[in-house]
Amino acid sequence: MTSALHKRYLKEMEDYAEYYRVPIIQKDSIDYLKKFLKRHEIKSVLEIGTGIGYTTINMALDSGKMAITSIENDEKLYLEAIKNIKKFFFEDKITLIFNDPLNVRFDKTFDVIFIDAAKGQYMNYFNHFQQYLKDDGVIISDNIDFRLLKQKKNKSQDEKETKIINKIKDYVSFLEEQPKYISQFVEVGDGLVITKKQLDNDN
Repeated sequence: MTSALHKRYLKEMEDYAEYYRVPIIQKDSIDYLKKFLKRHEIKSVLEIGTGIGYTTINMALDSGKMAITSIENDEKLYLEAIKNIKKFFFEDKITLIFNDPLNVRFDKTFDVIFIDAAKGQYMNYFNHFQQYLKDDGVIISDNIDFRLLKQKKNKSQDEKETKIINKIKDYVSFLEEQPKYISQFVEVGDGLVITKKQLDNDN
């Protein structure tokens, strides 16, 4: 159970994110994610995009023996995440890696791979890290905003928003074309996609 002290630390992280305009996961999404991990008794998670460690720490709370490995390529965010993880005394639960995710290799596999980074890299991250997914594992992608996908292009839409919409559409199309995976779209927060590897006997 999240203690009063933990709640205070989480609020401090939320305030930091708001002040410095650092994106963090929506509360609806983190609630869904935590329930998913608990319901499926997940033991290992690989997170692409640590940020300040907000999602990482939330996943670690009440997670039992679940181990989390998280990769961040922004040094300032990486150092802030280290500081936050130490506040929670989660050094034994969370392993942080400072590197370009595409340069990282593992000699193990994970139950869940959680992607929450630059949208333009989602396909590259999926292709690179799927080899480290267990046979019955899932890849969860955040920030797949279905509200944007449903919008018709209009004159008020700026170039940045149009690029974001196109990146989301490209990634959704990419997921739907994967023969070895099946994707479920969950409309919580900024949108989640749960992509499950299909076993041979599922076909």
